[in-house]
Amino acid sequence: MKKKKAKAKKQKVKKEVIGYPKQLQLEEFFKCPIWFADEPKFVDSLNKASDKYIEASKKLLKPDIDKRNKKFGDKGDMGHVFHSTSLIGDPNFKQLQDYIGATAHNLLGEMGFDMSGHQMFTTELWVQEFAKKGGGHHTLHTHWNGHISGFYFLKADETTSLPMFEDPRPGNVMNLLPEKDKTKVTYASSQINYKVKPGRMMFFPSYLPHQYIVDMGYNPFRFIHWNCQAIPKGVLNVV
Repeated sequence: MKKKKAKAKKQKVKKEVIGYPKQLQLEEFFKCPIWFADEPKFVDSLNKASDKYIEASKKLLKPDIDKRNKKFGDKGDMGHVFHSTSLIGDPNFKQLQDYIGATAHNLLGEMGFDMSGHQMFTTELWVQEFAKKGGGHHTLHTHWNGHISGFYFLKADETTSLPMFEDPRPGNVMNLLPEKDKTKVTYASSQINYKVKPGRMMFFPSYLPHQYIVDMGYNPFRFIHWNCQAIPKGVLNVV
């Protein structure tokens, strides 16, 4: 028995050599798209068509603003956002509405969705303007029961508010590590913003969290917002 043990000790143990690839292959999945384009030719006509809606909203909110200013001190319209009623059905916005619906349908198709059994509807369309005295903003939110949302900017410049989008993956957000360089867009980025100007149009999935940073009131900030929904044709009794 002792001799066998001694012989076993003398045997060389072969070590398995683990080889690593020199270059890892990268594939990207679960992307979240944002589309944008500049189409300024509609700015003047849509601004003119929007004026009455914004004025109506300001008139509606004036009693509340006056009541606040009387009680706490005059701050003008600071902090308010003036939302219009629905623009759907207004002939002045029909060309924009038709474009939005057709584009949203095509974008969902580009994303890989089978749209043959669905019909696209623009379910919400409204214009809004931030307070003249500043402080207007939107907190972080998504749009429920929708598929494609977007903006068309009518009044904006480098001094105004701008849209900021956040990472829609909660699992990633809860485990984020510090970024090496926040000035660069990388896999570590959890926020991204876009500079805007009159005529810029943006589309994005409705599940994408977004917000508007606080506007300082230097110059007017106005934009049209929309939400689109793809509804099954079976629900609509459409073949």
